[in-house]
Amino acid sequence: MASITYVELRRGMIIVEEGQLCQVLERDLKTPGNLPSKLRLKLKNLKTGLVADKRVHPEDKVEQAHLDTRDMQYLYKDGDGYVFMDKENYDQITLGKEWVGDLILYLKENDDAKVTFHADKPLSLELPNTIELKVIDTEPSVKGATAAAQYKPATLETGLKITVPSFIGVGEVIQVDTRDGSYLSRAK
Repeated sequence: MASITYVELRRGMIIVEEGQLCQVLERDLKTPGNLPSKLRLKLKNLKTGLVADKRVHPEDKVEQAHLDTRDMQYLYKDGDGYVFMDKENYDQITLGKEWVGDLILYLKENDDAKVTFHADKPLSLELPNTIELKVIDTEPSVKGATAAAQYKPATLETGLKITVPSFIGVGEVIQVDTRDGSYLSRAK
C-alpha cells in the first residue's frame, strides 16, 4: 500500500478511507487568498455504494489502494458458487452465488470476464459489453414481422429472460447487451 497526499488524488482513483475502499468521484481544491487550502472530495464507498462529501487538508496522507484486474474464464457451477480460472496462471477461484448475483445469467461455461481484486479478495466482476446466447423458449416467430414490430418474451440458454423482436425463433443465437439486458441483434 502506498501513501500519497490528498492533493495527488484524481477522479477514479481508489483509496482506503477509515478501513473502507472508496472511489474518488469528484475533487475540488480551494485556495482562498492567504487562508489554508481545503480539498473537498466526493467519495463512493465500494462496499455499501454510499456517496459522501469529505473535506480534507491537501497535504495530509491517504492510502492508495492497489487493485488487480485479472482476465478470468468462467468454468462451471460448483454447489453454491461459480468456479473461475485465471487465464494467465490457471489458478482457480470459487465466487459465491450471492457475490456474483444475476451477472451469472450472462455467462456460459468458458466465457471470459474480468475480476478485480484488492488484497486477493474479489471486488467486482466485469462482463464483456455484448454476449451471444441461444434462445431456448419463446413464442413462435411471425412470418413477415419487421424490426419495428412488437417484442415478445424469450428465455435464453443461461436462464436469462429478455424481450426479443417477434421474428426471433427458438434455436436462434442473438447478441445481448450485458449493461442493460437488451436484445441487440441476431448473432453473425
